[in-house]
Amino acid sequence: MVRKKILIVEDELDVAAYLATLFQDNGYDTAIAYNGIQGFETARTAKPDLITLDVTMPLRSGVRTYEMYKRDPELSDIPIIIITAVDETQNDFLSKIQGSLVPQGFMSKPIDTVRLLKLTASLLSSREQ
Repeated sequence: MVRKKILIVEDELDVAAYLATLFQDNGYDTAIAYNGIQGFETARTAKPDLITLDVTMPLRSGVRTYEMYKRDPELSDIPIIIITAVDETQNDFLSKIQGSLVPQGFMSKPIDTVRLLKLTASLLSSREQ
């Protein structure tokens, strides 16, 4: 069975390592990018099955990076889970994006690992259908 690949776009090294370990321990392959620019480039080359994306990052915000993913024909169908410490994440994020590019999931920090893994499995299984 081919393992699903998750791209983690997160500027905090400890959070990125934590997420990578969590996903790897649960049967996923991972790739990590530490800012929005690197995250976009990595997505184009690694072709992940799912992306986790922080909102507040250097060089390019998660909002801008998210919009780039959703406007790229090669990446637009990849499910994205927004993971951030920003309060009121969902409403704030939705007010900043343009158009109807609603993310598939939101997760606040500190991360509820059980909820994150369930959401990940759900998004990946619905993508297969």
